[in-house]
Amino acid sequence: MEPMDIVGKSKEDASLPKATMTKIIKEMLPPDVRVARDAQDLLIECCVEFINLVSSESNEVCSKEEKRTIAPEHVLKALEVLGFSEYIEEVYAAYEQHRHETMKFPQQDSLKGGKWSNGAEMTEEEALAEQQRMFAEARARMNGSNTAPKQPEPEQSLES
Repeated sequence: MEPMDIVGKSKEDASLPKATMTKIIKEMLPPDVRVARDAQDLLIECCVEFINLVSSESNEVCSKEEKRTIAPEHVLKALEVLGFSEYIEEVYAAYEQHRHETMKFPQQDSLKGGKWSNGAEMTEEEALAEQQRMFAEARARMNGSNTAPKQPEPEQSLES
């Protein structure tokens, strides 16, 4: 009998997108270093196993607290329990960045009076300018630039 994960699929079914993982692997290495396909596959399997390990331990931490939903705090505690304390600060920083970005731009449905609505909605122009700024930051990160990108100039209207 095959080991089953929580959603009922065998562990062999769990994977990560190969193209994305290959891109991440290449970005982490110097440009003159090549990685054999077998080594890439092994790294991807290790990543999947790490995610399964942290997920399983997070679930145990969650269950011990008699909660039904795994919260970020459960993941941080799981990392500590598993001996990955050196990652906690960086994981927490990534979580805070994600939380900040999702609170700043909640989904459209949530803007109409849900818990995200605070009366301070952006105009379309402000949202476009913010989107362009975020694209510029992403491009700078992808190009390995450590400097903050220049704020994009507002586009001129063709109606003048």
